[in-house]
Amino acid sequence: MSMTKDDAELTEFGYRPELKRTLGNFHTFAAGISYISILTGTFQLFYFGFGFGGPAYWWSWPVVFVGQLMVALCFAELAARYPVAGSVYNWAKKLGGPHVGWLAGWMMLIASIVSIAAVALAYQATLPQISAAFQIVGDGTGKYDVATNAVILAAVLILFTTLVNAFGVKLMARINTAGVFLELIATVVLIVLFAVHVVRGPDVVLDTHGHGGGHGQTFGYMGAFLTASLASAYVMYGFDTAASLGEESVDPSRNAPRAILRALLASFVLGGLILILALMSVSSLDGKGLTTDGLQYVVLDVLGDTGGKLMLWCVLIAVTVCALAVHTAAIRLAFAMSRDNNLPAASLMAKVSPRFKTPVLPAVIVGVLALAVLLVNIRQPQIFSVVTSIGIIMIYVAYLLVTAPMLVARLRGKWTPAGEGKFSLGRWGLPVNLVAVVWGGVMTLNLAWPRPEVYNAAAPYHWYLRWGAFLIVGIVLFGGFAYYWFVQRGRTGVLESHAAVAAERETEHVL
Repeated sequence: MSMTKDDAELTEFGYRPELKRTLGNFHTFAAGISYISILTGTFQLFYFGFGFGGPAYWWSWPVVFVGQLMVALCFAELAARYPVAGSVYNWAKKLGGPHVGWLAGWMMLIASIVSIAAVALAYQATLPQISAAFQIVGDGTGKYDVATNAVILAAVLILFTTLVNAFGVKLMARINTAGVFLELIATVVLIVLFAVHVVRGPDVVLDTHGHGGGHGQTFGYMGAFLTASLASAYVMYGFDTAASLGEESVDPSRNAPRAILRALLASFVLGGLILILALMSVSSLDGKGLTTDGLQYVVLDVLGDTGGKLMLWCVLIAVTVCALAVHTAAIRLAFAMSRDNNLPAASLMAKVSPRFKTPVLPAVIVGVLALAVLLVNIRQPQIFSVVTSIGIIMIYVAYLLVTAPMLVARLRGKWTPAGEGKFSLGRWGLPVNLVAVVWGGVMTLNLAWPRPEVYNAAAPYHWYLRWGAFLIVGIVLFGGFAYYWFVQRGRTGVLESHAAVAAERETEHVL
C-alpha cells in the first residue's frame, strides 16, 4: 500500500508517522507555487529592479531561474529519497550530520519568520492603491504614515495565517489551493490584457534606460544589473515547501519532486511574461510611478482605474496565500526541529493536536515572532529593509548547507538516489550539483554585498547598516554554531514520544 510505504520512509530518520496524509499532487504544487507567489514577488519588487537596472533588468529573471533550477533539481532528487517535514533541515542533517542540519534549520527558521513579516508588508503596497480607506494612519504623506500603516495591515494578515494554520492542514490546503487557482487565472488574464495593450516591441529589454554610470567605472552597467537582479533573486525561492509537506502528502516521493519543479517552472514562465509585457504595455518608461509603485502603477496605467483595481484585488489574494504558505513551511520546520529536541520547549512544540492533526503551538509562536519582527518597521523602516534582505540571504545560505554536503557525498560516492521509477538526476547529478553550489555561493555574495542602495538608501547613514548582511548573518551563523557546539549537541536526539521504536513498543503492548 502507498500509505504504508510512505510512512516506512520515515523510519530512516527514526520517526513514527503522526501527521495525517490528506494532500494530493495539486496541493503540494500549490504550496510550492504560493510560496514563490508570482504576483506577490513581481508586484512587490518590480520598482526596485526597474529603478536600478531599467528595462534590461528583465534578463536577471532567466539568469536567476537557471541558477535556482540547479538547486531545485537537487532538491527534487532529495524529495524523492527523503520526503519529510522540515525538508531543508532534515536533508542537511542526513547529508552533513546533526551539526550542519541544526545550522540549516536554525538559519531557515529565522529567515522564514522574517519572510512572513516581509510578505505581509506587501499589503501596504496594494491596499491603499485600491482605496484610500486602507491608509488608516494619516494620509500617507507623514514621515511614518506608510511604515506604521504597513505594520497594522500586515498584523491582520499574520493573525489570519496563524489561525488558519492552527486549525489544521486541511483548512490551510483548501484556502491555499483556492487562492493559487485564482492567482493562476488572474496571472493568465493579466498577461493577456497586457498583451493586447502593447505599445512597444520586446526589444525594450535591451534598453538600460541610462543606468550604469553611477555604479563605478569598472563595472558599468554590470554593477547596476547585479543590484537590480536582487529583485528576481528575492522571488524565486521557497519551492522546497512542496517537500516540507511530505509527511502530510499522499505518495510524496513521487509527487514532491514534480511539485518542486513545476512550481519553479510555472513561476518562471508566467512571471517572466508579466514582467516583459508590463514593460511593453506601460504608456511611458519615464513614468515616476515605475520606480515608486512598480507594477501596481503599470496595472492602473494600462487597465484603467476599474480594471486595474480589480486586478489588484487578485494580487491581494496572492499575497495572502503566499504568507499562508511561508507560515506553513515555518511550522513544519519548527515541528521537525522540535521532534529532534532541537528547540526550546521541544516536547510541547512537537506535540500534534489530536483534534486538528497539526502542531498548533509552533503555529502560534511563529505568528507571534513574526508580529514582533513587524514592530521594527514602525519607526525604522530602513532597518527593516536590511532585516528583510538578510532573511533572504539566510535562506540562500540554508540551501547551500544542503547542496554543498550533497556535493561532498557525491564526490565520495556516498549519495544513493531513490529507487527505480522515482526522480533521479543520474549521470547529470554531479555537474548539476556543482553548478547549484557555485550559484548559491555567488548569489549569496551578491545579495550580501554592502551596497548603500540596498542597505542604507536614506539618511541617517551608518556603516553597520551598509555592512548589515555580513554582520547579522555572521552573528546568526557563528552564534548558532557556537550554541549548538557548547549547549545543544548533547541534547539532540529524537524525542521518545516521536520515535519509531516507541511506536513499535506501543503496538506490541496493544497486541
